[in-house]
Formats: sequence, structure tokens, C-alpha cells
Amino acid sequence: MRWSWRIGRIAGIDLYVHMTFLILLGWVGLSYYLARHSARDALSGIGFILALFGIVVLHELGHALTARRFGITTRDITLLPIGGVSRLERIPDQPKQELLVALAGPAVNVVLAAILLAVLALGSGPAPYRAVGQAGGGFLSQMLWINVSLAAFNLLPAFPMDGGRVLRALLALRMDYVRATQIAAAVGQGIALVFGFIGLFTNPFLVFIALFVWLGASSEASMAQMRSAVGGIPVSKAMITDFRVLEPHDSVRRAVDYLLAGFQQDFPVVDNGRVAGVLTRSDLLHALARRGQEARVDDVMHRDIETADPRDMLEGALGRLRQRGSDTLLVVQNGQLVGLVTKDNLGELLMVQQALGKAPSRS
Repeated sequence: MRWSWRIGRIAGIDLYVHMTFLILLGWVGLSYYLARHSARDALSGIGFILALFGIVVLHELGHALTARRFGITTRDITLLPIGGVSRLERIPDQPKQELLVALAGPAVNVVLAAILLAVLALGSGPAPYRAVGQAGGGFLSQMLWINVSLAAFNLLPAFPMDGGRVLRALLALRMDYVRATQIAAAVGQGIALVFGFIGLFTNPFLVFIALFVWLGASSEASMAQMRSAVGGIPVSKAMITDFRVLEPHDSVRRAVDYLLAGFQQDFPVVDNGRVAGVLTRSDLLHALARRGQEARVDDVMHRDIETADPRDMLEGALGRLRQRGSDTLLVVQNGQLVGLVTKDNLGELLMVQQALGKAPSRS
């Protein structure tokens, strides 16, 4: 994810923090300070947020380690102001596996809450829920209620929360995966509308959550439909074979000419018949703004590229594009570039598959 920095590695999984999380820390510290103009309160607020996101990391590790049991690796975990995001290599193949992976995160929060409750029971018991987030409140009580809240919130049946995946997994036990996703997404969007309506009259933050849930549900439904459409299709059947390539010593002027002359937006860079990198449209525009049209391609191209074999399944190629945030996948056979797979031509393939599915059969 862009604007994220790697801060460590846990259980073999890279841990990143997004820039907006640092902004959140500053905002919370300032809010706590202004309450009583106390530096101690400011440090207390920052400590509270750091502890909160420590819990979020444990929550995400619950998902990641459970997925690992089913042979699914987690590329990384990114901390955002709204929580954590684990990037799984792929969605579990079986609904029961997805159910267990989805429940693993909230289960971590339930276990932590039970431990904290047992510790607090040895004393005077937990503080009321309203003490959560107040400067000077009982820290262990705050952590108890935070875990309870995270478990409850994440189990709401709405994508992209865990509850949405739990609902889809349960539905997928009895129906087609795409249909299960569509129903779960519709339920999630209904909850988003409720959140948004309530937020308009109470807490504006609920409106933000509603937007996040609505977009997450819509994205999940679209991806499920895409995976269904391309299932069982090899890369060779969908790759673009009519494309332009650049050489490392070319100037970006040539890429500009290609860009204006056709539909291609990203350009493979080939050196002596071997793939050396890729020049994306974004790289091209930045190069033009900073260095002009005479800049060399090898000075601005991406060398860290993702490739696929023509015999690979298209569903896997789609997953690679999504995970890397890339628009183009290079298709290489025996060391030679033979085609491209782009998000645009995958979208066109989906439209064709839908049209064929709706077309009347001919006897």
C-alpha cells in the first residue's frame, strides 16, 4: 500500500504503518493535551492508541496464522486509522476454511477480553464502558472494553468486516459462491445505509464507517463476479499479444508516441530479448514532468515486475494484479515475453463472459 512504511516483521509477516496512522497519533495526543493542558495526558492518549493498535495487530495475526494452516500465506499487515488490513495471498478454497479464518480475528479479541476480565476480577472488577478513552481511566479496563468492542464490531455481517466473510462462508455452504457474496454484500450495504442515517444525526464518524462498508461490500461483490467469470481460463486465452515494447536506452519520447497512437498504457522494457522492467503510464508522466522527453527509459522504469506463464490460470493472475496494486502482468514463456494481461482486458473479458452467459442458446 502506498504511503506506508515497514516497521517490523512478526511471524514471518511484514508489518507496515500507513502515514495517516501517524496523523491519528498526533491528533489524539493534541486532543488529550487540550483537555487539561497536560503533557502527561497527551502521552497517555498516545499510549492508549499504540496499545489499541497492538491489539489490532494480534487480531490480524489471528487471521494470518489460521490462513497459514490452510497453506495460504499473508503478504503483509498494514495499520490504518480504521484498523488493520491483512493481505492474504488468496481467498480460502473451501467455505469452512474461510469461516475459520474470518472467525480467528474476533476469537483473539474474545480470548484477550476473557484474560483481562479474569485479572480485573481479582481486584475491584472492570470499570464501566464509559471510561474507555478517557484520560486517566483504568488502562486494563479500557483494554477489556476495546477487545469487546472490536469483537462485536468486526462480527457485524458487512464487508469488509469479518462478519461479512462469516456470512458469505455460511451461505456458500448451501449455494453458489458468487450468489453468496452478492447476498452478503447486499446485507452489508443495508447496514451501511443504517450507519449513515444514524451518523447524520449523532456521530459523523458513523458516516465515514458507512462509506467504508458500502465501498468494501461493492468491491467484494465485483471481485467475486470477476473470479467466477475467469475461473478455469488459462492466461493464454486472455492475454494481449499485439503490444509495443521499449528498450532500456530508448527515450521516454518513444513511449509518449506509443501512448498517443494506441490503447496501451504500460510498456514492457526488453533488453536483448529478455524482460528488464516495465514503464507504467504513471512512471511516464512523472518522468516527463521531472526530466523531459529525453529521459532514458532505464532510469525511470520499474525493475521489480510480476510475470506469469501462459499456462497459469487467469484467476491466479487476477490475484497477483490485485495484490501488487498493478495494472499490467507480463506473460513470459521460456524467458521470452509473449503477452500482457491488464485490468482493462480482464474487464473486457468479464463483459464478454457475461454476454455469452445471457445470450440465448441456439439448437
